[in-house]
Amino acid sequence: PMIRKKVHQTLRYLSLTNKEGYYPPQLSGGEQQRVAIARAIVNNPLILLADEPTGNLDPDLTMEIMALLKEIHIRGTTVLVATHSKELLKGTTRRIVTLNKGRIV
Repeated sequence: PMIRKKVHQTLRYLSLTNKEGYYPPQLSGGEQQRVAIARAIVNNPLILLADEPTGNLDPDLTMEIMALLKEIHIRGTTVLVATHSKELLKGTTRRIVTLNKGRIV
């Protein structure tokens, strides 16, 4: 009961309650990405690691996912995003660490 309640709250937070019984192939790319984020945040982690969270999404969905990650950060979770897209980081006010050949530059 407690887990089911947390799952429902998380799906509601991510606007996915209407997709609760769906399987991944029945979801759009953006919905699949939001489900992955829901699975990652359902237990209120201290840190969320997102490796190329928008890699296969169109520009509109990319902005939606980045806004969602920003909101998760505002709610108190440290969000670490790995990306090859410098464009994706434009407008961010948080710390950006750049790696080159495994070293911080």
